[in-house]
Amino acid sequence: MKAISQDRPGGPDVLHVIETARPTPGPTEILVRVEAAGVNPTDWKTRSRGFFYHDETPPFTLGFDVSGVVEAVGPGVTLFTEGDEVIGMPRFPRPAGGYAEFVTGPARHFTRRPAGLDPVAGAALPLAGLTARQALVDTAGLRSGQRVLIHAAAGGVGHLAVQIAKARGAHVIGTASEAKHDLLRRLGADELVDYRTQDFADVVEDVDVVLDTLGGDVTERSLRTLRTGGTLVSIIPPAGFDRSLLPTRDGVRVTWLLVEPDPCGLADLAALVADGRLRVVVDRIFPLSSAAEAHRYGEAGRTTGKIVLEVST
Repeated sequence: MKAISQDRPGGPDVLHVIETARPTPGPTEILVRVEAAGVNPTDWKTRSRGFFYHDETPPFTLGFDVSGVVEAVGPGVTLFTEGDEVIGMPRFPRPAGGYAEFVTGPARHFTRRPAGLDPVAGAALPLAGLTARQALVDTAGLRSGQRVLIHAAAGGVGHLAVQIAKARGAHVIGTASEAKHDLLRRLGADELVDYRTQDFADVVEDVDVVLDTLGGDVTERSLRTLRTGGTLVSIIPPAGFDRSLLPTRDGVRVTWLLVEPDPCGLADLAALVADGRLRVVVDRIFPLSSAAEAHRYGEAGRTTGKIVLEVST
């Protein structure tokens, strides 16, 4: 099978196409013929620095988001059969090898792809969608009527977070450049702040939940927007993953989140898609062989929604 590999950490040019053996599913695993693979910031960070959370060394194949068709099932699998269309984020943060024509993973790291969600959009959903859901729902406990501030609201995580929050009845405030405001209004945002012309910390107040997708001084300034009892969830890890380095403020909770495979959460996202309450925005599609170009585009930092590699049809 074809896959994207790298022999050393570095820039996008270290990514190249290889021929390698098709994997075999072990007990409780499925083999998926990958139709599309999502591209995420964690991919280019891993490409340039190596795996953050495990001692993996090159050569390795990037990619955590996959959308495809079950080709084979391993011993003990009861959830899927050959031919099922699935999406998933297998093994994260361990290597999944999603930039390839075939991938294996635990069956319970996948869910069925909902009708109406094409393979490309399906590949864009798992990691970003689960990150948003686990931050807002599982960690912050977002409830109807609460006010939530979502940073980089038009980004991969942000645009899904806007819709997840609206589906829970929240009042959504987003930061984004003015050119992206119309899209975000269509996705359900109630208030928008153009970060290029306004300091959100001066114009946003009394929020219950902040989803911080940017880190740095944005995290600290966001504390000013929270009401007493509020929660800030960052998806940017502090140095050394040391929680004690996060900024603090009396009366509010500050934490950071690393997304986990979650079949129940993934099924919930799929249900929102099926109900028409969650739309996946795909900015650009690249062929598998152009993974390096996809990384260059993503690292430019101007993406609206997600980037996807089309692997097979």
